[in-house]
Amino acid sequence: MRVRQQSGTRALPPTITLLALLIIWELAARLGGVSEQVLPAPSRILDATVQSREDLLPATAITALEGLLGFLLASVLGIVIGLALYSWRTLHDALYPLIAGAQMIPLITIAPLFVIWFGFEPLGKVVIVAVFALFPIVVQTYRGLKSVPRFYQDVALNCGATETWTLWHVKLRVAAGQIFGGLRISAAYVFATAATSEYLGARNGLGIWLQSAFNSFRTPLIFSATLVIILLTALLLGLITLTERLLLGDAGDDHMVNPDDE
Repeated sequence: MRVRQQSGTRALPPTITLLALLIIWELAARLGGVSEQVLPAPSRILDATVQSREDLLPATAITALEGLLGFLLASVLGIVIGLALYSWRTLHDALYPLIAGAQMIPLITIAPLFVIWFGFEPLGKVVIVAVFALFPIVVQTYRGLKSVPRFYQDVALNCGATETWTLWHVKLRVAAGQIFGGLRISAAYVFATAATSEYLGARNGLGIWLQSAFNSFRTPLIFSATLVIILLTALLLGLITLTERLLLGDAGDDHMVNPDDE
C-alpha cells in the first residue's frame, strides 16, 4: 500500500508540469500570433484528431499490430538469447558483439533493404521492429541473471534441484525485475520504429499518415500521429507493468521502499 501511495505521489509533479506546459502552449498559440502551420494549439490538434478519426483509426491499427507483433517476437527471442548467452560463455563471446553492433545501424539505411526483401507488406515492419527492440531485452536478461546472488543457486542445489530447474524456477524469478526493465526500454520505441519504417516504405499506417500530412502541410495531423504513438506506447508500458505485478506482485517494488519509513 505504501509503495502505491509513493507511486501516486511521484506521479503528481510531472502531471502538474505537463498540464502547465499544455496551458502555456495553448495560450502562446492562440494569443501569440503563431501560425497553425508552425505550431497548432493543443485544442486544435485534439480537434483535428477527432475529425480525422475515420482515416486515423485504420492507420493506427496497422502500426499498432506491427509494433505489437515485433515487440512480442523481440521479447521471446530476447529472453531466449539472453538465457543462452548466460548459459554458454562461448556463445556470449561470439554473438554479443554482433547483437550490440546491430543497434548501431541507422534505421534509414536498412529500411529500404527490408522493402526490397519483404515488399510493402507489414511483415517487413514487424521484422524491423523486432531487430531494433531485441538488444535491450537480451542485455537486461543476461545482466539480470548474472546479478543473481550465488546463494540462491546454492540453496536450490542443496535441496536437490537440478541446475536447469534452478535456472528456470529460481534465477529467472530473481532476475525478472531486471528483465521487465528491458521490456520497458524496448516498448518505449516499438511504435515509433514501426511508424518510421512505414514512412520509408509501406502502403498504410501512421508513417504513411505522417507522410501525407507533411506533403499537404497539415501540421495538426502530424501532431495527431505523434499523440497516437505516445498513447500506444503508454498503453503498452502499462500492460507490461500490469503483467509484472500479476506475475511478481509488489516484490519488484520492494527495493523502492525507504527503510527509514518503516
